[in-house]
Amino acid sequence: MAKKENKIHEDLRKDYNLGILNENDLFENPVRQFKKWYQEALQGQIDEPNAMVLSTVNKDGIPNARVVLLKGIDENGFRFYSNYQSTKGKEIDENPHVSIVFFWKEMQRQVRIKGTVIKLSEEVSTAYFQSRPKGSQIGAWVSSQSKVIQNRKELEDKQKELEKEYKEVEILPKPPHWGGYTVKPYQIEFWQGRSSRLHDRLCYTLTELNPEKWTLHRLSP
Repeated sequence: MAKKENKIHEDLRKDYNLGILNENDLFENPVRQFKKWYQEALQGQIDEPNAMVLSTVNKDGIPNARVVLLKGIDENGFRFYSNYQSTKGKEIDENPHVSIVFFWKEMQRQVRIKGTVIKLSEEVSTAYFQSRPKGSQIGAWVSSQSKVIQNRKELEDKQKELEKEYKEVEILPKPPHWGGYTVKPYQIEFWQGRSSRLHDRLCYTLTELNPEKWTLHRLSP
C-alpha cells in the first residue's frame, strides 16, 4: 500500500503554460512590480491573494513558517499585523530577518521576498486596529496567541466576558501587545511557471553600495 501511495504522489504533475516573464516586462522597482502582479491577482478573483507564508528564524537558527495576511504595501515594504507576544513576535525580536512567499496557483505565479522587519508606530497600529470589525477587536484581546490553553471554553468564556463589558462600545482600545510590522525587502524574486519545469525566475537585489538601487538577474529554474 505504501508503495502504491508513493507512486500516486510521484505521478502528480501539472504543466505550466499560462504566461511568460521577460526582463523588459518588469518595472525597475520590484515593489511597483509586485503591486502590478497583486492587482492582477485581485482582478483574477483569486481567493485571498493577500495570504502569504511568513517564515521567521529563532535565536537557535530554527525556522518557523505560517500563513498571515498582507495588509498594506508602500515604499517601505509589506505590512502585516500580529500579537507581539506570539511565537512570531518573539522570533522577530530575536532575529529581524524574515522571508515571505506568495503563491497564486491560478496564475501560476510565485513571489519570494527576503527582508528585515520593523514595527509600525502605535498611531498606525491603533488606527488599523480600530478599523477592524468589533469581533476581531475583541478576538485580539481574548487570544494570548501561541500560549497553551486548557480548552476552547477558556477562550469562549473570555470572549463572552468582553462582549458584555463592551456591549455599548463599537471601538475598543488597542491591546498594548498587538500591532503592525513592515517587512522592508532587500531581495524580491518573481516566478512565472513555464512548460517542462523551465520556469522564469527574475530576482531583484538591493545594491550594497547604493541601498536605493536594485539590480535584476535571471535565475536558472
